[in-house]
This record gives sequence, structure tokens and C-alpha cells, in this order.
Amino acid sequence: MREAALYEKLPGGAVRCLVCQWRCVIKPGKAGVCGVRRNRDGILEDLVYGLASSIAPDPIEKKPLFHFHPGTLVFSLGTWGCNFRCRHCQNWTISQTLPRGEGIRISPEASVELARRYGCQGIAWTYNEPTVWFEYTLEGAKLAKKEGLYTVYVTNGFLSEEALDLLGPYLDALSLDVKGFSDRFYMELAKVSRWRKVLEIAERAKRKWGMHVEIVTNVIPTMNDDEEQLRGIARWIRESLGPETPWHITRFYPHHLMRHLPPTPISTLERAYRIGKEEGLYFVYTGNLPGHPAESTFCPKCGKLVIQRFGYEIKILSLEDGRCAGCGADLNIRR
Repeated sequence: MREAALYEKLPGGAVRCLVCQWRCVIKPGKAGVCGVRRNRDGILEDLVYGLASSIAPDPIEKKPLFHFHPGTLVFSLGTWGCNFRCRHCQNWTISQTLPRGEGIRISPEASVELARRYGCQGIAWTYNEPTVWFEYTLEGAKLAKKEGLYTVYVTNGFLSEEALDLLGPYLDALSLDVKGFSDRFYMELAKVSRWRKVLEIAERAKRKWGMHVEIVTNVIPTMNDDEEQLRGIARWIRESLGPETPWHITRFYPHHLMRHLPPTPISTLERAYRIGKEEGLYFVYTGNLPGHPAESTFCPKCGKLVIQRFGYEIKILSLEDGRCAGCGADLNIRR
């Protein structure tokens, strides 16, 4: 356990957590929405500091990040807890439960050492929502940057401005979920009403801190696969983040409380792909469809195949310093 870095004390022993947009007011002996930040006698504690549920060297493409150090390995860590209650979560056994004696104790220093040992070029906090692990990820990011490693958050984007600004100097990239584009959808899926804060965080991360941002939308049949929501996301990306920002539209598979729905039809993802292109996005990718042509990166200017992908296997064919080797177009690829 570790005292939280972002909170304020209130009358009567209560505290207000300032790590995410819920800004939970927590009475003594209680926990916030995430379940892992608890008020003990007027002190807000992080119950999972240094406690990992999962660690692994992953391809950076798994996050998914396609325009950020392609072809590299990233040391990936997750813990327990989440500030959303997504009904389709594939990692619900860690995100919507609490640890019961299990887990891997790993210090921030050890995470950097293991990243080096496994030949990784960066560290990612992923698998569950990293915001609930804020103090641990902040310390890990500081150490990683000192050691020349890149740093990544795979996030629902509901962290607070204060948390983002503390992370800002040490965080290089966000793989950020925009789950849908309506009040009704976010409430039905995740019990979240202030979802537009997610958009503001993405914009702030890119504009204020220069982070590399890629947007991910898991397309769920009957819920967020309508043209209005898909076009709304694509238009927001173009207008607020820029047309060079990658949009990953991934195939839904039945999980957790949504096993009654079928997997997303391939035709639906292809329609979403066309919508993204019609709205002016340069890079739209289909996910969970290994071998689909829309996994690969093509130059938007000359059409040349730049990076060929099959699942997490990639071949870099025509890339020089983040630009198309054929025509010199800037592809917004960090290496």
C-alpha cells in the first residue's frame, strides 16, 4: 500500500480522490469507484502499489499502437481495478475484481530491469486501467525515461487533468479508447455519463504534452455500430487530433456480460473503415482480423505499402525516418 499522490482531505475524515474524472468523495473505511483506492483514517491509499496481475513482453502492435516504434517489444504490466464497468470487458477477471492474495510483487526499478532483460524498448501499463495504479506508473515512467525506454498508457482516457499533467513529462504515447459517441451508449456499456472528458484528455495529451495518440473503438453489434456514432468519432479525430491520427476499429467478441451478442460482422468493420476514410482520416485499421488488408499501412499520398501486417507480425517495407521511402510523405510514425 502507498499513500495516494493526488487527493484532498475533507471534513469528517473524508477524502476526495483526484486521479480520475469521477473525483470520488470517499468516507473512512470505503473505497472509490475503482475499488483499489481506499480511505484509511483520512489517508487515501493505493491498495495495489507494486502488485501486478500480469506481466509480459508484448509486441507494441498488441496495444494497439501501429505508428509508434513499430516492430519493437514493450514490457507490459497490469494490476487490478478499473474506473469503468464495461459489460464486454475481456479482462474483467482483473479489472472488475480485487486481488485475493495472488499477484506478482514488482517494484518500479524491477520493471525497468526486466524490460531490459527481455529486450524491450519500452514499458506499457495495460491489461486493466492504468490510472488506478497512478503512483506506481508515475514512478515507473520516471525511471523508464532515465533509462532511455519509451512509455505507454493503454487507457480509457478517464484520468483527470491533474494526473495527466503529472505524467505528461514522462509519458510518450496513449492508446486511448473512444468506445462510442453517445451519452446513451457510454451509460449502457460502462455506467459513465461524463464521457466527453475522454475526448478532452486525448486532445490535451497531444497538444500540451506532445504525446503520440492512437484511438481505438471496439465496434459492438447493435450498440455503437451505427453510422452516426462511427462518423462522429472519425470526424472528431480529424478535427481535434488531426487526420494523421490512427483509428483502430476492432472486432468485438462475446465476453463477460455480453456473451449474447455475436462477433462483429466483417462487413460492419469494412463499413466503419470506409466511414473513416470518407471523413478524411489517413490511417484507419481493422483489428482482430488477422490478414485483412486494412491491417497494413499504406502511404496516403502515393499509395505505397509501407508496413505489412499479419496479426502481430510485421514487415517494414518502405519507411525512412517516419516518412514514406517512396514519396517522402510524413506518415506520423515515431521510431
